[in-house]
Amino acid sequence: MAESLLQTSLSSSSSLSSTASFDANSSRMVSTDHISDLRLWPIFSILDQDMLSSIDKVCVFGSSGNEAVFITKEDDVYAIGSNCSSCLGLGDTHSSFEPRKIDVLCRKKIIDIAFGSGPHVLAVSGTGEVYSWGHNGYCQLGNGGSNQGLIPSLINSGLQGKRVVQVACGSHHSMARTQDGDVYAWGQNNCGQVGTGTTSNQSTPRKITAALSRPCIAISCGQTSSMALMETGEVYGWGYNGNGQLGLGNNVNQPAPCKVAMLAGVIIHQIVCGYAHTMVLSDEGVMYSWGANSYGQLGTGNKANLVSPAKVNSGIERFTGIAASHYSHISAAISQTGKVYMWGQCRGQSITAPLVTRFVSTDDVFATFSAPPVSWRTYCVEHIKGCKLAQSVAKSFNDQVTSDIKFVIDNKEVFVHKCILKIRCEHFRSMFQSCWDEDGKESIQITQYSFVVYKAFLQYLYTDTVDLRPEDAIGLLDLANAYCEPALKKMCELIIKQGITIENVAMLYAAAIKFEAKSLEEFCFRFAMNHLTEVTQSEAFNNLDEYVLKELIRRAAQAGAFKY
Repeated sequence: MAESLLQTSLSSSSSLSSTASFDANSSRMVSTDHISDLRLWPIFSILDQDMLSSIDKVCVFGSSGNEAVFITKEDDVYAIGSNCSSCLGLGDTHSSFEPRKIDVLCRKKIIDIAFGSGPHVLAVSGTGEVYSWGHNGYCQLGNGGSNQGLIPSLINSGLQGKRVVQVACGSHHSMARTQDGDVYAWGQNNCGQVGTGTTSNQSTPRKITAALSRPCIAISCGQTSSMALMETGEVYGWGYNGNGQLGLGNNVNQPAPCKVAMLAGVIIHQIVCGYAHTMVLSDEGVMYSWGANSYGQLGTGNKANLVSPAKVNSGIERFTGIAASHYSHISAAISQTGKVYMWGQCRGQSITAPLVTRFVSTDDVFATFSAPPVSWRTYCVEHIKGCKLAQSVAKSFNDQVTSDIKFVIDNKEVFVHKCILKIRCEHFRSMFQSCWDEDGKESIQITQYSFVVYKAFLQYLYTDTVDLRPEDAIGLLDLANAYCEPALKKMCELIIKQGITIENVAMLYAAAIKFEAKSLEEFCFRFAMNHLTEVTQSEAFNNLDEYVLKELIRRAAQAGAFKY
């Protein structure tokens, strides 16, 4: 009954979430734009269209999702909402439904924003400086005192000379990760969540040295717990553990970082924390969860707490992203096929296993079903102006009635329009010049590429989307490289990355070298190093040509793969 009610609600709300769509029968859909309707967030529903169109980054918080900080394309920073504990950073305690500028943050190229439950707020500038404001009863602002912060103030002590790239907040404690992979923490420490080895509050940022000897690549906070993901793929946790949210196999609080030993042999590449639960995602697309589960937020099909990591519904499909917030009990994930799932406390209903939605991003799940509706990250919103025009152009693809030229591939026809091809692609701009034979033709034969690949390319020119399986995307990567289409090339790399397995990584590594896809090449190499023994036993590895094989061995040696 609960799922039926949710599906009804999803049908009505998801129509607002995006002008993009996903075909359930297709294998993969990647869009160059996340077209999110910010009116899904109640706090933004009162803004006029001009202001909405100007928004570039968003962070929504507050006990009712009633406060927000957003950054415009012009790099102005605004706040709106109830202003509890002066968390809007405006210098006063007045609430406002009219956006007001946070002057001190404007033109600072803010890259990350995090919020606590007090609430207190942290922001990171493009130069790696950290600003804090709001509630400070537990020294969570990191300025050495406990007075409330009315406006954003630079944190000097402890972080001087450090370039911070990420911040995270729990209920009343804060963390920061530097470009060098160091982790700093401060604020309330009654459960050891600051990681200093004691339970005394920390008034200024302090580097966590115990156990965290390797560079950290991600941090996340529960209400009173902290987690860190290391470059090696290992996970550490510390702080409150009453619900097992540290994943250590017990319920004992930890005042210093402890490795989640039960993930040994699994390479983790994403970590998120809910109110009292934790989720991680491996480099093979497998999701694990542990901790509190009273609302089904672990996705295990029941409501039993777990003190150790457990796989989440591994029979569904491969996941590529996960989402949770310390402010709520909802979880979300996006799959390899672009489907968005949610579970946990969804508008007051408990969903104990991943439920597929019609959203196009996990951010839209939190806008619509989280209680309160808060953002789980600072996310960018990309707008496409003139969506009606874009929709009309997309619908005209393969329309025989309006087309003025057709391509024939493998004896199959695709109907298109010269003007659109010339506008969208330099290759066709050159082809359809009066001095070339193709300009006068009504039909063009294509023999270098398969029908699936070439049709996907033509459709991309009309829709900015790619709908291909990872194995077919290799052919499209070849085409994008030949036609000098860098944006399409990046999309192909993304699709291919999400389909990498131990069996095919060697083949994809060779393809990345051939097509000069440096990002994909590096991704494949790191994946291969993480699973080197299994990869060397694969058929694809045995089929590598001599040059690629030597290059892979050379790089592996430089990475220390053969050291004892």
